[in-house]
Amino acid sequence: MDSAPSELTATRTEVSAPIPLKILVAGGFGVGKTTMVGALSEIPPVSTEQEMTTLSEGVDDVSQVAEKRTTTVAMDFGRITIDESMILYVFGTPGQNRFWFMWDELTVGAVGAVVLIDLRRVDDCFAAIDFFESRRVPFVAAINEFDDTAAFTDAHIRDALVLPADCPVVRLDARNADSCQAALIALVEHALARSER
Repeated sequence: MDSAPSELTATRTEVSAPIPLKILVAGGFGVGKTTMVGALSEIPPVSTEQEMTTLSEGVDDVSQVAEKRTTTVAMDFGRITIDESMILYVFGTPGQNRFWFMWDELTVGAVGAVVLIDLRRVDDCFAAIDFFESRRVPFVAAINEFDDTAAFTDAHIRDALVLPADCPVVRLDARNADSCQAALIALVEHALARSER
């Protein structure tokens, strides 16, 4: 039997599925995690935001975020397609201590984390930094620059947070996709550098 004419012979090219990368956005209560996931995501983000009730009074400190009316109780989720070879899945963690049992589950398979920091409430970020350091998960310290944040140099921030020498310090506005993307790029570069070492 004759072979099919060349014009009818389709050349098959293998199309590989995009590489999925899982990234966490973590930090204290009200630091901007849900806002960052929403700014980054190309799809409507999945959110587990719930109205805060009187049960949180005296438990959640809203003195610096008085306008906050909702809180994440499980996670936020968004997706970013880098190109046909890579997709980022971004998970925002809950901020309050009582929901931290979710962090262990969310960390499984993660490339790394963006630890959001509000310099008005710097003590709130230490638990997240300790969490990722103890599990040897790469992270970047991301200063969410609120309008009334005092100015500190990266060196002062690094010293105050006792960051590892190789941990990047980045600054962003959690409402701005471009600055959030720059933080993700810094994280992926940091994670790659650590894996090469």
